[in-house]
Amino acid sequence: MAARRGLEGLGITDHDTTEPFRLATEVAGRLGLDVLLGTEFSAEERGVSVHVLGYGVDPDDAMLSAELDRLRGERADRAGAIVAKLQALGIAVRLERVTELADGAPIGRPHLAAAVVEAGGASSVQQVFDRYLADGGPAYVPKHAVSPERAVALLTDAGGVAVLAHPGLHGARTGGDGVPVEVIERMVAAGLAGIEVDHPDHRDEQRRRYRDLAAGLGLLVTGGSDHHGTSGRDRIGAATTPRQVVEALRARCRQPG
Repeated sequence: MAARRGLEGLGITDHDTTEPFRLATEVAGRLGLDVLLGTEFSAEERGVSVHVLGYGVDPDDAMLSAELDRLRGERADRAGAIVAKLQALGIAVRLERVTELADGAPIGRPHLAAAVVEAGGASSVQQVFDRYLADGGPAYVPKHAVSPERAVALLTDAGGVAVLAHPGLHGARTGGDGVPVEVIERMVAAGLAGIEVDHPDHRDEQRRRYRDLAAGLGLLVTGGSDHHGTSGRDRIGAATTPRQVVEALRARCRQPG
């Protein structure tokens, strides 16, 4: 899709896994597409998800691999608990179908939402999130994640460079107004290198605020489409990162060994 749309490159940052690295490298090479590999690490601040992108991490790093394994196990257990809550609400969703929709990937709320739509419990994935799966919603199940600053440390210790993902979406469905500045400052102290400012779901005011904050904290400004592979989010290229910023990210990565 990225090649068809004329993009120079693509960032691959699946949630809590480095599994796509080999295949992504192979296909990108065949297409002549530059690829920046990483992972989207799930952290948590006061019960609300904070996602941290780790570009250039060593997939064989023992500490990071152990934590990613734990997070994937946590995702599977959490999915079962969410399905039980949805069933108690009268929605005929099955964990087996959720697993099929994930198709080997770490199970996430988008897979659960797709299963609910399929079961007739809502008309769209967005409606499922708004009604049931948002932080604090009737089918929400908290996860036992590390702090944002610990996530940054794990990613940088694994040779990567850490970027805060879509900060303006933090707590959006529960009345929050983005990742608090004091949390970002703690992450900077832990080694945070950038902020994903240009995101399709960020309002113009949020983009201005986080661009100014990045300038004040000496952080790189990145962008991305946050495409999750489903038809409703088919927006590769909707937000991009300039080539010079990509190279600056690469320059901050520490190669394995």
